[in-house]
Amino acid sequence: MWVDLVDPDDAEIARIGKLIALHPITVENANNYMQRPKLEWYEGYMFLVMFGVDPETASGDPLLREVNMIISGDYVFTIHKRPLPTLIELRQHYTDEQARSEQFFVYEILDAITSTFPDVLSRVDDDIDQIEEEIIDDASAEHLQRIFSLKRDLIAMRRVITPMRDLFAREAERINDLPGLETDDRLYYRDLHDSLIRTSELVDSYRDLLSGATDMYLSTVANRQGEINKQLTVIATIFLPLTFITGFFGQNFKYLVTDVISSTWSFWVFGLGLLVVSTFGFWLYFRRKRWA
Repeated sequence: MWVDLVDPDDAEIARIGKLIALHPITVENANNYMQRPKLEWYEGYMFLVMFGVDPETASGDPLLREVNMIISGDYVFTIHKRPLPTLIELRQHYTDEQARSEQFFVYEILDAITSTFPDVLSRVDDDIDQIEEEIIDDASAEHLQRIFSLKRDLIAMRRVITPMRDLFAREAERINDLPGLETDDRLYYRDLHDSLIRTSELVDSYRDLLSGATDMYLSTVANRQGEINKQLTVIATIFLPLTFITGFFGQNFKYLVTDVISSTWSFWVFGLGLLVVSTFGFWLYFRRKRWA
């Protein structure tokens, strides 16, 4: 028997605990959604905390879905705060179909929960590729925010995937030892461990890619600032001699007014001519240096 409970209240959990004789600690933890992945053994059953993700959740929003499981040879209870689409699909699949064995059915539930990670990671991979292309074209602060959102998603997934991977490495095959549970191939639970290893490696590789995207963003922004600084330096350098010349000839000394700039031609040559020559000279110099 599989009972899937979505956001039950404490009274309902207490009634279930009395009905199937659960330990008080199990009753307390069954409706607690602030736990780490763990497996606890009790007389006749086991309490397992698993995590999946909701692929429909947008990047940056809380995507982890905690599923508390009570497994015995007679029943499986899955308790979670929010609906999990993958469990809904599995429940609909077994509405008209019989499971091949009880152990395989438990494996199917565990696999349905853990198989939610690859879909989200595939979306993360596409987002990283898109962000890198957009950064190359035109980096903006929005790209940095998207990178941080993806990093938060990966950190959240890594926080639960690593303990689940280690848990299944140690305890997975012990599920087969539950009294009254119809036996099946033990390799199915090893497959869960292998799947979590691959998922953990993908999370680590995408974290590295995001670090590379962050470096690319910072490098692109730094290059852009360098170009702006170069252009501002060119403008300031051009205006430096202009400011000097106009300042020098703007002095009201008798010698400058009566002897140097005493005719029309001297005004055009020394007054405006030097400004044009200095501007053209700097422009030619910058062009040869490929600074402008």
